[in-house]
Amino acid sequence: MAAAVLAPPPVPRDDPPAVQQPADPRLPRLMAALQRYLNCMYDCDTSRLDEVFRPTAQLHGFRDGVMQAWPMDVYREVLNRRQSPKSQNALRQDEILFVDFASPTMALVKVRVRIAAWVFIDYLTWHCEGGEWLITSKGFHLESE
Repeated sequence: MAAAVLAPPPVPRDDPPAVQQPADPRLPRLMAALQRYLNCMYDCDTSRLDEVFRPTAQLHGFRDGVMQAWPMDVYREVLNRRQSPKSQNALRQDEILFVDFASPTMALVKVRVRIAAWVFIDYLTWHCEGGEWLITSKGFHLESE
């Protein structure tokens, strides 16, 4: 009688094996749009806001403990009054934390952005129309001062 050859038991894994995902063809255009947003946050050049936000975009977040809801004209004024980090030669720190495509025309991006001494977490809802990604909603949180 021949002895049976047994394979070693599988090694338990805490994490699933990595699966290479194909590159999403929407990602380069969304990342280019995101870079425009990050540049605008650094240099506060409001002449380029229309290249980043839809005119109907809304921004929500707490300032001094009070919920703020700003349409684009109010946000434009906030940026116009802000001294840009670029003009202060401030350290630039941008970090992409999360990207999710809900559909071919909608995405959510979470970023951490330093604006001078402040560090914000922004949740940016993007919609693509005519091949151009624009922010339709921004939720912001002041992570640290």
